[in-house]
Amino acid sequence: MGGDGAAYAPGARAGRPATVSAPAPGGSVPRVSAIVVSYNTRDHLLRCLEALLAPTGVSLEAILVDNASTDGSVEAVRARFPEVRIIANAANLGFSRANNLGLHAARGPHVLVVNSDCEVRPHTVGTLCTILEARPDVAIVGPRTIGTDGAPQVSFGPALTPLAEWRQGRLVRGVKAGEAAALSRASALAQREQEPDWVSASCFMARRDALDAVGGFDESFFLYEEDVDLCLRVRRAGWRVVYTPAAEVVHHLGRSMDRAPALARLEYHRSHLRFYGKHNSAGQRLALRAWMAGRAAWAWLRAGRGPAGRQRRAEERAILSLALFG
Repeated sequence: MGGDGAAYAPGARAGRPATVSAPAPGGSVPRVSAIVVSYNTRDHLLRCLEALLAPTGVSLEAILVDNASTDGSVEAVRARFPEVRIIANAANLGFSRANNLGLHAARGPHVLVVNSDCEVRPHTVGTLCTILEARPDVAIVGPRTIGTDGAPQVSFGPALTPLAEWRQGRLVRGVKAGEAAALSRASALAQREQEPDWVSASCFMARRDALDAVGGFDESFFLYEEDVDLCLRVRRAGWRVVYTPAAEVVHHLGRSMDRAPALARLEYHRSHLRFYGKHNSAGQRLALRAWMAGRAAWAWLRAGRGPAGRQRRAEERAILSLALFG
């Protein structure tokens, strides 16, 4: 879920856009506007854009929204892909706000939201386009997502409730651990088209007018759960959300968050609380806070000694404080 692999900077949660964007190109309107949000993922970003810009027969403009990377991402893209429109933020504005900046700049009727650590297959953009154009009541369509090892990733799911999340969490953990039963279950789910409550913003294509109708991404979500929230609002507005196995993307999973895993984990819990506060019942909100507090307290008690133990206890204290007072 959420903007995995998209953008996280330690300690950065706000800032003025102060963007610099290449001028909009002239000529015909593209069929698809692809928005890629990046933060310090230069090598993956270049592979992502190479896959996006490969000839497929679908007219496409690529828009890079960079959240103040320090690894030379913007310079590398300018040198290698001069046709890419670049919005270079002066600060890390978060996944939702960065995507909304890209949406504002987009010219196509269909918008492909794709993480910088994803690589679309050659047929993916055309397939997703065809589905949106053939089904006017579908607002968002997500592709099958696999890892670099070919194993399925869980990129769609049910509405967020404590029970549904427990079930989904078991499946995700099993897939990551390579458990045969979990891999078989995930593979079976991924092989059939369906209408889940949400699809992951690691990669999906959306109808531009549907995104405009609901106001785009909710920018109060800095990172995580913004895709679940968006899909919920789109569905409440009368549109459909579809998952299709006919299109595929390879996801390298979480490269931006590798640089600040503790802060990304805290942000995940913060967004979780925000989502439940916005959409779920009082009882479910209380259950979430109790679960968060209990897990953090148990992890704090089990933390070892030495620098690593002190660091872990500090992380769990932050989560416990968020659960109780955030």
